[in-house]
Formats: sequence, structure tokens, C-alpha cells
Amino acid sequence: MHSNEHEVLDQALRWHQAGQRSVLVTVLRTFGASPRPPGAMAVISEKGLIKGSVSGGCVEDDLVHEVMSGHFWAAQAPDAPKVAVRVYGRDAAERERYRLPCGNALRLAIEPFWQPDLIEQAWRAICAQQTVARRVDYASGLMTLLSGSGQLDFTDDAHSLTHVLGPRRRLLIIGATELSLYLLPIAQSLGYAVTVCDPRTEYTGGWHAPDATLWHTMPDDAVVAFACDERTAVVTVTHDPKLDDLALMEALKSRAFYVGALGSTITNTRRKARLREFDLSADQVAALRGPVGLHIGSRSPAEIAVSIAAELIQVSRMIENGCCVGTSTSTPCASPG
Repeated sequence: MHSNEHEVLDQALRWHQAGQRSVLVTVLRTFGASPRPPGAMAVISEKGLIKGSVSGGCVEDDLVHEVMSGHFWAAQAPDAPKVAVRVYGRDAAERERYRLPCGNALRLAIEPFWQPDLIEQAWRAICAQQTVARRVDYASGLMTLLSGSGQLDFTDDAHSLTHVLGPRRRLLIIGATELSLYLLPIAQSLGYAVTVCDPRTEYTGGWHAPDATLWHTMPDDAVVAFACDERTAVVTVTHDPKLDDLALMEALKSRAFYVGALGSTITNTRRKARLREFDLSADQVAALRGPVGLHIGSRSPAEIAVSIAAELIQVSRMIENGCCVGTSTSTPCASPG
């Protein structure tokens, strides 16, 4: 399972190689409720096939009809923009037609003349778990690739869009377990570059996940080498205190936005008591999330993986909305002064 942009660009290149024309569609802005955020992408082939989504409603159906008619490749005035910018849901009638939620509208960029060589470069960067910024000029339709470092995830103005592609967050999983195999693709689909660390050869010997980086070092060394920042999450799932505690002692001192440990309530109470014996403050120990994941009644490894992914989403959204997330009970941050 891969991210939206990986799937869309991959399919666009496949159709291009098969001799099919296609258009790239990107959500620029949304107004009101929306099932897809700015930066969401879709690709539509001239045969009416679609990969990705920009609305989940009739907007795609309308675009498919236009693409199949050849409208976007038809002769236009020399000074006409090469990228079409459309707004759907201008009034109640349009929102009803496109099955958009009440009060919703969305602005889209439609690229019929995208550049395969640059799209392939961007796709390769995503495959290598690197970020790259794609800038598209509406007038000329030309795309430029920039470094994704330091860029906002998505911006647009009257003349262009800039979209960072590739994993915007990192996840370090301690333990090459069955749970890790379920969590790996879910996290990747959410835009995480995933690294798994486990020094136990009895676990890594049968590990097969070509889309993830596997480290064989000790967990504490791995966390230090990972240089955890505000876009990093660390989850321990080995159930072995000798390994999990080593990782947690380093992770809780880092800037990681999320640190969680697998285990029951009793196990995590004992774990926190052990961690308090080391060079960690009370606040750092309190920031540990355990039992890891949202409480959804999960039991199987697959269900636990879903609960962990759900909590990662929850914490990320809280950060975006300006909430304090240092502990499992998050509250809005107080205003300065």
C-alpha cells in the first residue's frame, strides 16, 4: 500500500508507456466539508479510467466525460493557460449536481500536458522515501522539481501550485514482528517513511518487507541515529523490556511528536516506573503513550496496527490544530502571555 501521490504518478506513467494520454488532477483548495484535502491527486486516462480521487462524488464523473471527449487536448487560443483551474460547487445547484456536502466547494488544477520525464523523477524520489517539491506554472503548464526540504506541504496562488511529494513524516518501529508487517503499509499510505529496527536474528531472518528499511542495531543506538525531530514517531512492539526500554529512554528525550509502547495497562505502568529510574523527567515519562493506539477494542495484530495508525492521525491533527499532545490526554495550548 502506498501514498495517494505514489499510486497516481505510477499509474500515469504506466498509461503513458502504453501510449495513452491522461490528465493529472490536483485539489488546490476546499471550502467547507471535503473528503479530500489540498494536494490530493487523481489521474484520468483518455479511455475513462481513473486512479485516485479528488472529491468522491460526481466531480470525477464529469471530468472523466470531458477527458474521454478529448476536450482538454483540443486546440485552444495561443495565450490560453495550459493548466485548467476549475471551481466546483459555486452554488447550491452545482453542489447538488456533484453530490458535494452542504456548503462545500473545491478548486482543482487539471494538467493535460504534464511532463513524463519529470513525473518519473518525482515518482523515483517517492520510491526512495525522499521528498521533492513539484511546482507547476498554470500559464505554461511547465513543471519544475525543487527540494522538498523546508517547503510547506502544499501551496498555491493565482499563477502556480507547489506540492511536496514523498513521505512528510517518519516512523521508527522497534520490533520486526507480525504487528509491524500490518502497521508498515498503513503508515506508508499515510505518508510515513518507515524504518524497522530489531537486533534479534530470529525475527529479522524471516522478515520480508522490501518497502521498508530494516536496521539490525540495538534500539537505543537506532533512535539516536534516527535523529528524531518534530515529524518523527517511535513505536516499540517487541514485548521485550530489554529492547523496548532502551529505545524509549532515548525517544522520550527526543523531539519526536509521538512515542508509544505496546503492552497492557499493567505492563505500561511497570514500564513507566522503570523509566523513572533513569535520566528522564516526570513530564518525559508521562509523554509515553501506552497502551499504544486508540481504544477501539483491538485484539489481533492487524486491529492493533489500525488503532496505532488512528492515534498517529489523531495526534497529528491535534498538532495541526494547536493542541498540546505531550500526554495521552491532550488539551488546547494556552495562549502566550
